Amino acid sequence: MKLEERNRAIKLRKSGFGYPGILKRVNVSKSTLSYWLRGVELTPNQKGRLLKGRERSRFAAAEARRRKRLEKTEEIIFAGRKEFPLLLKNQLFLSGLSLYWAEGDKNKSEKVKFTNSDEMMITLMMKWFREVCRVPEEKFRISLHVHDLFCNADVRSHWAKITNIPKKQFHKIYIKKSSLRQRKNVLYNGTCAITVSNRDLFRKIVGWKLGLLDHFNISPRSSTDRTKDF
Repeated sequence: MKLEERNRAIKLRKSGFGYPGILKRVNVSKSTLSYWLRGVELTPNQKGRLLKGRERSRFAAAEARRRKRLEKTEEIIFAGRKEFPLLLKNQLFLSGLSLYWAEGDKNKSEKVKFTNSDEMMITLMMKWFREVCRVPEEKFRISLHVHDLFCNADVRSHWAKITNIPKKQFHKIYIKKSSLRQRKNVLYNGTCAITVSNRDLFRKIVGWKLGLLDHFNISPRSSTDRTKDF
């Protein structure tokens, strides 16, 4: 009986019914209904129909902003994709793009972030960000993750020299505790993460990646959710 009620509630929700309307048709508590429907998403139009008055106006405004953001995202990705052939002969461009695809963040927050412990790789990526991506110096932020077995007491100065970024643009060092009893490695300097909070750059990089796929005649797995794939 409960399974039939649950299936009916899910069907009603997918049809666009609100909780009050479903509770009139399915004899369960609101908490049970919330649990059953926690994974069921309404379409924007269905959400809009359930709102009234000022809520409807706010929803419409939010939807307009969302559409504008998606349009801007698509424009930047498209521009990056078309720009790729013009940059193909630049070895730094291609090397940095390949490394970012392998080691860079592909998060939904659209934050550009590259993490590695290899000093030469970090040096190369800083050159890529500066010369290819044209990131302003003040936009860089550096995060360091180190193990508590590390021996270098001035690890921030070490990475400041590698990245040529002032210490004031470094976040607080994250130290990972360990119960291991090992000899400290005097050459260990942890992991360095370069972060640039620039959504437009993140989207451009997505476009460059798509351009790389075009170059090798490879079709993206998804044409509707490109940022998820990258």
